[in-house]
Amino acid sequence: MGPFNEIGKLLLFLGIFLALAGLLLMFLPKIPLLGRLPGDFVIRRGNFTFYFPLATSILLSIILTILFSIFRK
Repeated sequence: MGPFNEIGKLLLFLGIFLALAGLLLMFLPKIPLLGRLPGDFVIRRGNFTFYFPLATSILLSIILTILFSIFRK
């Protein structure tokens, strides 16, 4: 089997990851308050808008850390 076995596992993992990322992007706008938490910065100046979702990033990081630690065991 050799290296083909490892490459196959990697491709399978990447495929599952991409499918989950696609589902997340499809349903993300339907999650209330996500992206509009206190601590998410929006700066509007004329025709320029800068959006920095700091609180949302921290919340997602905590959730993903918990999920990955559960699935690693």
